[in-house]
Amino acid sequence: MLQINLILLNILSEEFEAELDNILSFWEQNSVDEINGGFIGQIDENNVRNYEASKGLILNARILWTFSAAYKQTKNQTHFELAQRAYQYLITYFYDKLNKGFYWLLSPDGKVIDGKKHIYSQTFVIYGLSEYYTISHDQNALDLAIEIYHLIVEKSKDLVNGGYTEAFSADWKELSDLRLSDKDVNVQKTMNTHLHIVEAFANLYESWADEELKSEIISILYLINEKFIDHKSGHLKLFFDNKWQDHTDVISYGHDVEASWLLLRCAEIVEDDKLIEVYKEVAIKLMDSSISAIDADGGLWYEKEINSGAFVKEKHWWPQSEFVIGAMNAYQLTSDNKYLNYCKNNWTFIKEKMINPTGEWFWGIGEDYLPMANQDKAGFWKCPYHNTRMCLELINRLKSKEITI
Repeated sequence: MLQINLILLNILSEEFEAELDNILSFWEQNSVDEINGGFIGQIDENNVRNYEASKGLILNARILWTFSAAYKQTKNQTHFELAQRAYQYLITYFYDKLNKGFYWLLSPDGKVIDGKKHIYSQTFVIYGLSEYYTISHDQNALDLAIEIYHLIVEKSKDLVNGGYTEAFSADWKELSDLRLSDKDVNVQKTMNTHLHIVEAFANLYESWADEELKSEIISILYLINEKFIDHKSGHLKLFFDNKWQDHTDVISYGHDVEASWLLLRCAEIVEDDKLIEVYKEVAIKLMDSSISAIDADGGLWYEKEINSGAFVKEKHWWPQSEFVIGAMNAYQLTSDNKYLNYCKNNWTFIKEKMINPTGEWFWGIGEDYLPMANQDKAGFWKCPYHNTRMCLELINRLKSKEITI
């Protein structure tokens, strides 16, 4: 069995390196906007580049993170240059010089369409800027990441009830509609935003070991464990109002498996032994509770509706990416081969069903195994962040001396 596992892990490592190259090559060759600058706002399922598409902050911040993180692995100068391009576009067009923070949505030529400040999107700016700093050593990038960290704490942190409020207008006034997307519940506090606040703060901490920042990370990790993790069901609670009344209406398997490894990573970054032990246990609990959503083909169903108990029978690209990491993380924590098999089987599903032969990945497939229609290859939400990070995580984990065979 040891020899079989060693061979399997070596094969997986080679395959993830090859897929990383495939993903990055697609974005190198297709996403640069030669007409308006920066990156194209949409590429459709037929590889048609829409130069008239608006440009979203989330896509652009995630492109910055992707090529910055990739450069550390590949040392490919083109990846460094694309990270620079993303950085320059963000600070030139998305940055609000008057009110601070970054705009939500721009026109193709860089004019503000929607200036709201959704905290979720601000966190990805920190994530991208702090990662870019690690390859560029540009102090301005780090200073701006620190500025946005302070801004989030100042404007969004709820000093009365705890946690962070979702969204604000361009000038940081309260909004009536706080939703990140149309499918979300309109409430003040969400798991998704808190997950990515702590992710971004932890990434920043690796370059700026500030004690107040460390304290904030630790505080958020305790809050997430108390409020957002349902220790009875082993799933995440997604939506809360200001008084922490639960409005969760679905189980989000992608977020369950993403949180399973990411929260532990954040605890490890701040080197809090108690939280590390807490989140090792949480990692296994979240993974084990998500196994029920694994189909016979190894793919992960998207969501389950709580009231009806019915699966949303779609398999989207990003939950598969996070499941691969979560399963490998669980294998590393337990040395239990069942998690390695889940990882391998899900990766096989991705190779056979999710990777688009014409580049990048399908948004998702339905129960009939047909690609979901009219979904972007690149767009406001379709970014290279999840699948690139999957490849980078697996490459580094499989090279780690800590992995048990």
